[in-house]
Amino acid sequence: MNKYLLTLCFALCSLVASAQQIPADTTSEHEIHEAIDYSSKERMKAEMAAEQAKIDSLSKLVTPEQAARIDSIVAMRLRLARKRIESVPAIDSLAVLDTLPSGDDAVQVVLFANSTWKYVRNRAVAKDSTIFEKYWDTEKLFPYKDIEYSSLPKSLVIDLVDSTNGYHTPYKPSPIRSRYGPRRGRAHQGVDLALKTGEPIYATFSGRVRISQYNRGGYGNLVVIRHDNGLETYYGHLSERMVEPNQWVEAGQVIGLGGSTGRSTGPHLHFETRYYGQSFDPERLIDFKSGTLCRETFLLKRSYFSIYSRASQDFEDEIANEEQDKKEQAEREAMRYHKIRSGDTLGAIARKYGTTVGNICRLNGIKSTTILRIGRTLRVR
Repeated sequence: MNKYLLTLCFALCSLVASAQQIPADTTSEHEIHEAIDYSSKERMKAEMAAEQAKIDSLSKLVTPEQAARIDSIVAMRLRLARKRIESVPAIDSLAVLDTLPSGDDAVQVVLFANSTWKYVRNRAVAKDSTIFEKYWDTEKLFPYKDIEYSSLPKSLVIDLVDSTNGYHTPYKPSPIRSRYGPRRGRAHQGVDLALKTGEPIYATFSGRVRISQYNRGGYGNLVVIRHDNGLETYYGHLSERMVEPNQWVEAGQVIGLGGSTGRSTGPHLHFETRYYGQSFDPERLIDFKSGTLCRETFLLKRSYFSIYSRASQDFEDEIANEEQDKKEQAEREAMRYHKIRSGDTLGAIARKYGTTVGNICRLNGIKSTTILRIGRTLRVR
């Protein structure tokens, strides 16, 4: 009996000793989270090291000059991206309180009565002889006759707005009455915006007035402004011109009042954008319906220039287009339609609308024997 008791005691002692050798799971939840966080950080470090290794391997293939060029291309793409740029406040509606130096002789700070301010170029200092002296003529509309089309750059980056140059829609936001480009074989070198006589017309960008005169070629009262970026904008058919040649103007400054002078069929603004006399579509720059500028920087391509570009718009063509538009509009308004009902015949329909069966057939491409389907619509005029 004692032998069995000793055996049992020995077995119990062995179990106790084994239990003491197995550590109890006393790890706290906080320690578990710390272990997980440490593991995640180590994994992230490894991934970052792998990405850096890829970058290092690529940097060996790209020279610093190439890297700088890539950066400049990316920056240029951002500048050329489409965006909506609202008009600056109209200059004439703001009273100037003071003009202050900016630390740069070429730039001044103008303070307005509504507690706003803007940078303005000091034109006595910031003169670009290339822009405002070369081919500068305040009488001749087209002083670029010795410039060959082939000599113009295939593409040109043009900054439209910056810290000293703002934008203002040439007229209040308005749908276009007549777009740029050939229509019915006739060239239209700008866009037409319908307006009421006497409404204000604004300088689209800052610049210098090159032409302010009554143009007998059809523009009537015309203002042409050359801007700091080399573009010129034309404002035709004005009832009144409010600027003089060689005068400096700011974006949003009233330069005239809308009208119908020259070869015009009614009050509207004829607005053109040109580069060295070559016209291109103003809608590449401006969304006229919203009145916003489409981008800060514009890539002007030679292919954008009209093959019909010449010294001025042929307003006989414009008037012919407008008369044709009015005729087509009148025809559209005169159109009448009839929805076929049970019992209708071509003869009865013709009598109802004072026309003939032959005319109804011609307008709808049918025959007098065509079976009429209930619900079908026929044009009767």
